[in-house]
Amino acid sequence: MSEPYRVPVMETDRSKAGLAIHLVATATGLSARRIASRDRLRDGHCRARWLAMYLSHIAFGWPLERVGHVFGVNRATAGNACRWVEDERDRPELDAMLDRLETLISTLFEAPLCDLPR
Repeated sequence: MSEPYRVPVMETDRSKAGLAIHLVATATGLSARRIASRDRLRDGHCRARWLAMYLSHIAFGWPLERVGHVFGVNRATAGNACRWVEDERDRPELDAMLDRLETLISTLFEAPLCDLPR
């Protein structure tokens, strides 16, 4: 059996995806560790991972291929996740939560970097 397709991912991308995962975990009360797991997920953790993929796509402006690389899935899977989230935004509570999380991310990344003394 061949090795799964993997593309090197920059550490900054891993950090940003981790932020999206932790924000979704905090907003949903689910485990960030389970959401980030490369294992096949069931129940709400799978959908929470989809929310993190969507946030990465929208808030960071990543193309679906980049989202897929960072989350360890192919572009089609990332696209399916984002389409599911777009459809679910018809639910006012989910739409409001995603608006808040997108605002948090954009506020954080619009601020200048803080240079710490060495």
